[in-house]
Amino acid sequence: MVTDLARRGVAAPQSTAQSVPIPVWRDGLFWLTLVLSWFAVAPFTLPGYFWGANDARHHVYFLFEYNRLVADGIWWPRWSPDFAFGYGYPFFNIYAPLSHFLAELLLHFLGFSYTGAIETVFGLSVVGSAAAMYLFVRAWGGRPAAMLAATVYVFIPYHLLNLYVRANLAESMAFVWMPLCLWTMRQLIVRPRYGWLVGLASSYGALMLTSNLIVVLFSPFLGVYALALTFVYGAPVNGRLAGMGQWTRSLLRRGVPGVLGLIAGLGLSAIFWIPMVLEYKWVRVDQWFDGRYDFGGHFVEWYQLFSPKWGFGVSTIGPDDPVGFQIGLAALLLAVAGVFWVWRTAGLLRWEIGVWVAAALASLFVALTWAAPLWGMPLIGSYLGYAQFPWRWLSVTAVALSALAGLPLLGAPDNGRHGLSLGLVGLVAVVLLSSYPLLQVEIREPAEGPVSLAALMRFQQSSDEMTGSTFWTKEIPTWSGMADIYITQDRNGEPVTPVETLVADEVIDYNKETGFVVHSEAHNSVMEEVFYWSPLPGRSIVYNHFYYPGWRAYLLDGRGGQPVQELEIVPEAEGTLGRMTVPVPVGEGYVLLRFEDTPPRIVGRVISQLTLAVLAVGGLVAVWWKRRQTKLSREQDARADNGLHG
Repeated sequence: MVTDLARRGVAAPQSTAQSVPIPVWRDGLFWLTLVLSWFAVAPFTLPGYFWGANDARHHVYFLFEYNRLVADGIWWPRWSPDFAFGYGYPFFNIYAPLSHFLAELLLHFLGFSYTGAIETVFGLSVVGSAAAMYLFVRAWGGRPAAMLAATVYVFIPYHLLNLYVRANLAESMAFVWMPLCLWTMRQLIVRPRYGWLVGLASSYGALMLTSNLIVVLFSPFLGVYALALTFVYGAPVNGRLAGMGQWTRSLLRRGVPGVLGLIAGLGLSAIFWIPMVLEYKWVRVDQWFDGRYDFGGHFVEWYQLFSPKWGFGVSTIGPDDPVGFQIGLAALLLAVAGVFWVWRTAGLLRWEIGVWVAAALASLFVALTWAAPLWGMPLIGSYLGYAQFPWRWLSVTAVALSALAGLPLLGAPDNGRHGLSLGLVGLVAVVLLSSYPLLQVEIREPAEGPVSLAALMRFQQSSDEMTGSTFWTKEIPTWSGMADIYITQDRNGEPVTPVETLVADEVIDYNKETGFVVHSEAHNSVMEEVFYWSPLPGRSIVYNHFYYPGWRAYLLDGRGGQPVQELEIVPEAEGTLGRMTVPVPVGEGYVLLRFEDTPPRIVGRVISQLTLAVLAVGGLVAVWWKRRQTKLSREQDARADNGLHG
């Protein structure tokens, strides 16, 4: 730490204990920071659940569907059979699943309730975000600066808005991975080690698997930061006297590991993003970008950044939102004061500070009404619009502003392992007190009743969420016969259980001339086996599921047998639902309908597996090489000692 700060021209901490950085597990300020983050976790420990928050219901039912598929042995789900009123939807094929996978672990193995698992993951995201920002800032600014920046990061209003009002689990978990990406990228460039490459690959891959929206918004910031670090630390020792070849080699030595780390991160997450990108076109998304979702009505006014208004509800078209989009006055003042305080003495750190300032200003600007013309441009508008709502760019603002907020304590003495300075205590207290009024959730009872298939149907009926459809659907359904079954079960006090077949109309008519028999033999969330008999050609089995790539139908050699012929699946000719229809040959037999991997899913999975294997092998080689170097060093020392004594 001292060496790094001295190289940059920054005043080093006075504590001699800091001449060798304290391991993080022995760092008292780190643990104190995590303890303070529990003030933001506390609202989730209240009895009940915040059902009225924007996405709070969504995540419960996302987990409900995830668990339904896990019950059928599917731990990497892509198809959600009960969404769209039971017509099914490829939800986890286009929505990053990591945060719900973590919740499923709590639900499946530790017996958590649906709401308890979701709230726990929210809590873990809070503590994880504090730890991540602390580690990032500690690497260049010292422990007091790290504690201040991490506290700001946890309690900055937009983060609290994500937690308590928007209740967006994926974006809240993304707050963990963004600082970890910055930290591991910085460490990999400053002190290239294989372990940092693995860390960057893991954190960037995790960000992709957590929120494919945030990773798109955050990646340019990460890329610019990596370039700045490469040029700062990649400059040859002799500076201007170096030739072009020396400059090139030095820059490549610093920059290539970062590029490899990002590529490895994409490789680890390829199982998700490759099919997401290639199969996104087969999903209707108009319901998520039109009407009240049109970005044009969701820009932030300048005054809203400083407005004390804070409430519960959803972002509305126009400036009169019932929720607050505060930038955080304490965070802003600390950041501005810190930049002015350290700029002249920051040395090479000025380049990094410049990147954070640029990222904060740019992400803030594109969220404001002033940036509306940019959103209408062909290329840049398409990129900005990926955020869906302009105010979502404030997630990047929160990261950059929090890092800057630690600058007032850059290089400040930390009084040893556990000590606190009066200045650190005072600034942390100001941050906590400024955000204290915002630490609240609105506990409600579930309007749809206890979590079940019937409650899921009621939720979909009462909102326009989770009622997406696939490309072949002409009209998005507003109800279904399957939903009727679930509601009837619930009203009669019966256990609400999944429908026993996806077949639209089971028929038993053995008339030798005109009859038709269709009867389900076996069924789960992603498979159905059907017996059929037809004396006439041109007959088809219609299933109550939208078609989507991956569904395949086979004629079997007997009940529960092996496929002998693949049958065509076509969207139904009549109606507007585009349900799967399988024409069957004359005679009798068994037809298997099954959701399988497609070429993009197979390619993505193989790339992720290969990337993981390469990183593992690389780790073994790195450990072997380090041990070999240590052994050679010891042998050289032994020979030197023998020479002296000889």
